[in-house]
Formats: sequence, structure tokens, C-alpha cells
Amino acid sequence: MESKRQQKFAGVLQEELATLFQREGAEYLPDTLVTITKVRVSPDLAVAKVYLSFLSTNNTGLSIATVNSHAGEIRYKLGARIRHQVRVVPSLTFFLDDTNTYVEHMDKIFDKISKERKEQGKEEEEETTED
Repeated sequence: MESKRQQKFAGVLQEELATLFQREGAEYLPDTLVTITKVRVSPDLAVAKVYLSFLSTNNTGLSIATVNSHAGEIRYKLGARIRHQVRVVPSLTFFLDDTNTYVEHMDKIFDKISKERKEQGKEEEEETTED
């Protein structure tokens, strides 16, 4: 459970990182839209886990690796933006947010269940009309 302080700080980081990626994200990932979906901060506010979602990319693993390789540079730019709001700029680790993939997978499962129920319902109707 995150404290209010952690949640507030995570919100500031998410907002500033989103602005940073919007303005300068093309340096790291050209022709790719990066979305900051979630930020989790450690209790001492020294470590931030940043979850990213990518649009217009075929290889998300490579995209995450690229962003992580530039984590120091991104941290420096973030520090320049939030230096008056925080004492310590947290170290950043970027992760792939696979929520969209999970949602698509669950949608497929629900569609399959729905089709099976419809087919089962039709079979039961046919059995009752034959009797």
C-alpha cells in the first residue's frame, strides 16, 4: 500500500516524464508514441518503477531496452524539471506495461465463451423442437 506521499510524488513523476517523452521521446524512439501508464515509488522516494506502453512499434522488448539504456539521461532531464520540487531525483527503471495485451487476451476468452454458449443454446433449441 502506497502512502499519500508516494502517490503524490508518483503523480508528479508521471506528469513530468510524460511531458519529457512527448517533447524529446523521438530522440530515443523515433516514430513511436510512448505513454507513461503507471509510476510506483519506493517508500524512501529514491527508486521509481515506470511502466510504459508503446504505440507504432513492432518490438516492444527492444523499445524498453532502448529506454532503459537512456535511463541516466532521462533521469538527468527529469531532475532539471523537478529540481525545485524534490530533494532527491529517484533512479528510474522502465518496464513494459502489458495491460493492453492482457485485456485483449481476456476479450478473446470472453468472446469464445459467448460463442460456445450461443451454440449450446441453439443445440438445446433444436433438441426441444425435435421432440
